[in-house]
Amino acid sequence: MKKIIPYRALTLAKKEFLQYLNAPAFYGATVFFLIFCSVWLFYFQQFFTAGQATLRPYFAIFPVVFILVIPVITMKSWAEERKTGTVELLLTMPFTEWDLVLGKFFACLGVLLVMLLLTVPLLLTLLSLGSFDAGMIFCEYLGAFLLGSCAIALGLLMSCLSKNQASAFLGTVVVLMVVMLVNQITMHFSLPGWLANSVNFISLAYHFESFTKGLADSRHLAFFILVTALFLFVNTRVILFRKWK
Repeated sequence: MKKIIPYRALTLAKKEFLQYLNAPAFYGATVFFLIFCSVWLFYFQQFFTAGQATLRPYFAIFPVVFILVIPVITMKSWAEERKTGTVELLLTMPFTEWDLVLGKFFACLGVLLVMLLLTVPLLLTLLSLGSFDAGMIFCEYLGAFLLGSCAIALGLLMSCLSKNQASAFLGTVVVLMVVMLVNQITMHFSLPGWLANSVNFISLAYHFESFTKGLADSRHLAFFILVTALFLFVNTRVILFRKWK
């Protein structure tokens, strides 16, 4: 098995991240993310009249917002490479499949971190209005990062399987909608216990829910890490297949 060389992946990630900063789609997705979540908190959830010093409603909407935001981040990663023909050039370079996948993954993670950091000013503004639980806020951000990481890994895989950005975007939206919101079935329908547990297990939103409550459950933490690694591994296998096709 080829050895993973971290600095090569980081070099690729830096290049990809700088390209994101020059892409209008990045700024559009960021503005949409910040405005939608703020409107949800202050208008739909009536934060100022609720009388509770908690940001749980703010973070609870992240799974829904990520259904649209994450595909914008990942759609061009591989699909654009295939459309322009540069993917063949990448595959001939002295990079391993893991170098290429991790490079794009780290770049997308950088974009996600920028988006999450831009929510901090809102948090700092609200801190003076009440006594917020610092540990709970940390868990919420940790959960948002893990949820976004898993969604990004899935989005990269969908982009790798797509021929263009449009199909990558639509495919990722559909798949994320399923894996994010499938747990809603157990809330609205009476299912046998084993079936309800199985449905909840494959739902990303279900595993994220404990973080919004301030609980960093090791089971949900392990789920996000393992599923993210699984999607990245499958991505490397797809690239390897195409490399020798």
